[in-house]
Amino acid sequence: MAYHALHKYARISPRKVRLLADLIRGRRADEALEILRFQPQRGARMLEKVLKSAMANAEDRRAANVQHLRVVDVRIDGGPMFKRIRPRARGMAFVIRKRMSHIRVAVE
Repeated sequence: MAYHALHKYARISPRKVRLLADLIRGRRADEALEILRFQPQRGARMLEKVLKSAMANAEDRRAANVQHLRVVDVRIDGGPMFKRIRPRARGMAFVIRKRMSHIRVAVE
């Protein structure tokens, strides 16, 4: 049975977090935490918290062998965007998209 945790509306671009998600997908949960702990990116802190939450959900629901949990699914989906206008030359304007992510981690 898979146990999952979700962080919706994380204020980071999905593209930045997907690089870190690829590092931990398919690994043991404690090994994945060690990998994320030594990554310098801000997204690693967010992913680490979601992974810890998924592990706590498994422990809370009385999962057998909590020490042998494996990260089976890490999904980073795009969320809504804040849109800001940046003035440019000759009266034009560019749209700046401040992106959000939905981070989902499942352990089994």
